[in-house]
Amino acid sequence: MKRVRAAVVPERGAPFEFVDLLLDDPRPDEVRVRIVAAGLCHTDLGVQAGHLPTLFPVVLGHEGAGVVEAVGDAVRTVGVGDRVALSFSSCGRCPHCLTGRRSYCVRTPQQNLGGTRSDGSTRLSTLDGTPVNGSFFGQSSFATHCLVSEYDVVKLPDDAPLTLAGPLGCGVQTGVGTVLNSLAVPAGASVLVTGAGAVGLSAVMGAVLAGATTIIAVDVVEERLALARELGATHTFNSSEVDLVREVRRLTGGGTSYAVDTTGVPAVVEQVLRATVFGGSVALVGVSKPGASIDLGLVSASGRTVVGAIEGDSVPQTFVPQMLALHAAGQLPVEKLVRTYPFDELATAVADTTSGRSVKAVLLFEAADF
Repeated sequence: MKRVRAAVVPERGAPFEFVDLLLDDPRPDEVRVRIVAAGLCHTDLGVQAGHLPTLFPVVLGHEGAGVVEAVGDAVRTVGVGDRVALSFSSCGRCPHCLTGRRSYCVRTPQQNLGGTRSDGSTRLSTLDGTPVNGSFFGQSSFATHCLVSEYDVVKLPDDAPLTLAGPLGCGVQTGVGTVLNSLAVPAGASVLVTGAGAVGLSAVMGAVLAGATTIIAVDVVEERLALARELGATHTFNSSEVDLVREVRRLTGGGTSYAVDTTGVPAVVEQVLRATVFGGSVALVGVSKPGASIDLGLVSASGRTVVGAIEGDSVPQTFVPQMLALHAAGQLPVEKLVRTYPFDELATAVADTTSGRSVKAVLLFEAADF
């Protein structure tokens, strides 16, 4: 067992609390990682608020990056000292996993939100031995160390920037991958992105990589719209000031062919559908509140394709290195999204993320002083 420092959500809606916990020793197929950096994602905050099912108390965090500290006897793909990024968890054995659709693993709820290993055991406990839910997205990286399955680890080059590598494992790969993989946007296409947060801005970068020639970003925060333009959006507007449907139709001569919604807000999704041409394709990636609904007539009578894209339909072990290579070539400027915080300033990072001050907050662990 290893003593670690973790940020725990004790109950639904409660703030994070820093607590000393015990981390289990690695099993034969597990890897212990010393976390160097971890991104803060809106999914973490959605689970904290109770919008996604989980068990409390729980350690969240699912955009971790760090250095391998110990490996189980059966681990072959990484070794002690390797730099790694951590991504979502999947079983590796179901038909979807075996055909390259890992983000749609049939055990996704248990693997990522269940709070335990697949066999029901916990990796974390209090100092007196009381189990604490963890294994969030297979990692629970809001802690100084975490245990992950070898199958969920992405080995990185020795010079990989860990501060940026964490967000690649979820938010960035969701945005970029939704455009490139889920929608397969062709060169010359038009793309609408609603919500210019980390996922939405990553979708803008993905549209640039795809060769889209009309890229429309919509938000209500002017600073984020400015950043969208810097990242390659050809048009931006504030939807609190301009009618979204009318403006998109004006800019595209009738409607956009592809769209990505990152808001999860039913009213916005309905506007996106109306702004998309008949036969167009819309990807929904935002976390919606329970019970959220839309008018099905906008889909069934229009020939539109609507997909719920998860993690950009990506296989992290191949897609994360590809994104790092694009970043090194100057084609995926992820650093423009990132603002860093010491781990012990998690509350500030949450406040800045909620207010919109930070697009992608990244917690730095080696700077933390407890």
